Amino acid sequence: MGFFGSSDSDNKTSVSKKIRTTVVKTQNVVKELLSLSQANDVAIESLDFNVLDVQSFTAINDGKKDLEFEEISNDELYELDDTSALLNKAFEIKQIYEIEVYSKEPNDAKFPNFDIAVGANASKCKIYLSIKSGSRIDYFKGFKDELATLINNKKLRAGILINIFDEMLGDVLSKLSSKVKVENFFEYTQNETILIAQSIEPTPTIDDEIILHYDKKNDIGEHEKVDYSKRGFIKSVVKGELLIEYIKPKKGTPGRNCKGIFLEAPEPLETNTPEFNIDETIVQKDRDGSIQFIANENGYITFEDNTYAIKTDVDVESISFRTTGSISAGLESNVNMSVKEEDSSKDAVGAGMEVEVTEIDIDGNMGPNSKLTAIRATIAGQTHKSSIVKADKLDINVHKGTAYGKNIHITRLEHGTVDGDVVEVSQAMGGNIRAKEVHIEICGSYVKATSSKIIEIKKLQGSENVFTIDSLLKKSSQKGLEKNEDEIAELEIATRNIKEEIDKYTKTIDDNRVSFLELKKRLIHYKKNGVKMPSSFVEKYKQFLHIEAHLKSIKKEYAVKQDKLILLTTKTASFQDNIFNARIVNRDRWVGYNKLVFKLVDPPIEVTYEPPEDSQDKIFGLVEDEDGHYSIEPKKET
Repeated sequence: MGFFGSSDSDNKTSVSKKIRTTVVKTQNVVKELLSLSQANDVAIESLDFNVLDVQSFTAINDGKKDLEFEEISNDELYELDDTSALLNKAFEIKQIYEIEVYSKEPNDAKFPNFDIAVGANASKCKIYLSIKSGSRIDYFKGFKDELATLINNKKLRAGILINIFDEMLGDVLSKLSSKVKVENFFEYTQNETILIAQSIEPTPTIDDEIILHYDKKNDIGEHEKVDYSKRGFIKSVVKGELLIEYIKPKKGTPGRNCKGIFLEAPEPLETNTPEFNIDETIVQKDRDGSIQFIANENGYITFEDNTYAIKTDVDVESISFRTTGSISAGLESNVNMSVKEEDSSKDAVGAGMEVEVTEIDIDGNMGPNSKLTAIRATIAGQTHKSSIVKADKLDINVHKGTAYGKNIHITRLEHGTVDGDVVEVSQAMGGNIRAKEVHIEICGSYVKATSSKIIEIKKLQGSENVFTIDSLLKKSSQKGLEKNEDEIAELEIATRNIKEEIDKYTKTIDDNRVSFLELKKRLIHYKKNGVKMPSSFVEKYKQFLHIEAHLKSIKKEYAVKQDKLILLTTKTASFQDNIFNARIVNRDRWVGYNKLVFKLVDPPIEVTYEPPEDSQDKIFGLVEDEDGHYSIEPKKET
């Protein structure tokens, strides 16, 4: 929004050189002020004016050389708001102002502390009065008329017509006047903008345009850092997604601004008519104002042979900064990738690359700091020790990095980390495994396997292994137990305090029961014989009844908390219920030093056992004896 004219506080500008008061008729007030300032060698800011008369004229421009304007009265001005007349291109309106121009005096401003400006929107169809925070108006006789004069003078400096398009100005002036009258002044604590004139806003013409919505999904913000590794090699889409939109050309409607100028609506440009084709994977829908091209299935969008289509399978030689950049299609995209890097000395997924697709088959290695996320993934090469792989169903040849999933199979584990539901390892040569079920074909040395259900070793060839059964294997279980134990601790304190209160009130009642019964008997006697009961007796009787009621209430509360405590205690015990069914199984003989661990929840202890070398015991479980002692003992096969 642009603002015109100086604030009234600027009227305080002191000047030494003055002009003789001059009366002129003009259609352009600013031009006249500039002419007088230049002729008299004074600053235009030092000049002010009074409007003595306003003449308004209209005409119909029929193309003749001499245009005949007809004067209309001020009473007829608001009738010009007729849309049919104002939107007639041949209709013209002008105003001629008789003004009295003079030099400002230093202290003649009627609103010395009222900091205002008149502004407009780009088309000049809406005119606003802007009042700056901190402005103050003091009331005086003729306030409303002087304020109207001030605002109209600012409009004339901006070339805005007065007494037309500004029907709301009277209401604005009345409201401002009412504010000031209350306390004889009004001070603005914040900026305020008020609409004071409004003409006919044109509707913009719309040129035709093609919007590639699929290509804008990953646009970064103005101040965001560009990540050149994420170049959008493939553009994933989902069924029902708006991919491309053709905006139809539409001519706007004309208008007329508050300067009286007719605003033509230009003809729309039509230079982007769609010339491409689509296949059955994309649906075309004709909407009011646009043609939309919508995805008919999940996948990624392609443009080949002038045809847009959605595909699901994509084959690449490698994923690297140089070739594709990181790929983020999404788990639900149905995008299935195949990466075939035939050179074993190169990484199929390069350093620092991130990949997210539905399914992926990698015939090669994962580079350092690479990250892969999928629903199903196969890695025929090896993972780097700093790489991370996540997939519900995951198959890795040689694993050195970190892997998360539900069902994971690893041909050879080389000091990598695995976290899943069911983990199968053909050969473990060091590493860390956490899963509900762990199955290892050949177990070497320095393997740490933790399970909540079963650890099975088919052939044990190494030592220094630690096999652990932990009911709180998953973080969710650990958090659940911690929350449960916190609630139990709070309830134990609460029930202990309530029990002490119950004992206290029970003793009070027992100690005073005889006197209470005697008091009750006497009160019944008084009532029966119509004798006024002593107030002290009545008060003691009520106190005793209150104590009984309170005791009943806290006993009920105690019972509720006790029930909840029992429930939570049972729940805590349930966290380790299955630990007695969990098993550590070695189908082979025991060699070297190995350690078996069972972690209990309550009591929070670890029970350990080190099978002797050459021991033939194969299945181990946790046992509790009659004295409450725990031990790990061999079990028979079932």
